[in-house]
Amino acid sequence: MQDFRKVPAPDPISRASLPSNSCRSNSRNIAPGLALIFDLDGVVVDSMPVHETAWRQYLESLGIRDEDLLARMHGRRNDDIVLDFLGPAADQQSVREHGSAKERLYRELMRDRLQDHMVPGVRRFLQEGAGAPLGLASNAERPNIDFVLDGADLRSYFQAIVDGSQVEFPKPAPDIYLLAARELGVEPRNCIVFEDSPVGIAAARAAGARVVGLLTRERSLENVALSVPDFLDPQLERWLSLQRPE
Repeated sequence: MQDFRKVPAPDPISRASLPSNSCRSNSRNIAPGLALIFDLDGVVVDSMPVHETAWRQYLESLGIRDEDLLARMHGRRNDDIVLDFLGPAADQQSVREHGSAKERLYRELMRDRLQDHMVPGVRRFLQEGAGAPLGLASNAERPNIDFVLDGADLRSYFQAIVDGSQVEFPKPAPDIYLLAARELGVEPRNCIVFEDSPVGIAAARAAGARVVGLLTRERSLENVALSVPDFLDPQLERWLSLQRPE
């Protein structure tokens, strides 16, 4: 069994050690001492349809067909997906090369449609929440994260950006959220994570965070404090206004 405790929980934090923007007022009325952490795919950008197309095209070029593709790829790190299709005997160099080739195809397919695939309300939500510590934690490869954040001009909103290569164990292990919380200087229990997949939800809950589910692809999500279709849902504003640090 994998040991999911590779990234230790942050040390107790004093208010003086928090980033200066963590106690600054913000128009979303997020209580000081709380942080918001976002997954990328399915939370910031509704990218799954384009990822699915890219995977199908790439796998077909290798002579591989799979009708259960979406379930096999959702919420997983790229190297795990490649190994799933190529088999455990594939060497790490081949896994990296195949993964990188598929992601280049994804970025090419998405390049002219990125703005159209942003999750509704996400830009305004980030703008209005900019007084709180904001982080992004994704199993995605760094080039994909850079592609979205720079292409959509969102990078400046995030004080911490963590990708799957920075931790030993990807989601559903909690490592990536523990690392993001540490970089933001906020205890995991005072982080509100926005996720769209059961794998990501499991990771956030294992880290001890509060979880909001985005129903961009799933009809329902379990083990979340709140589910909303996007960032325009008024339930989200009301729920956030009630959250307090512990």
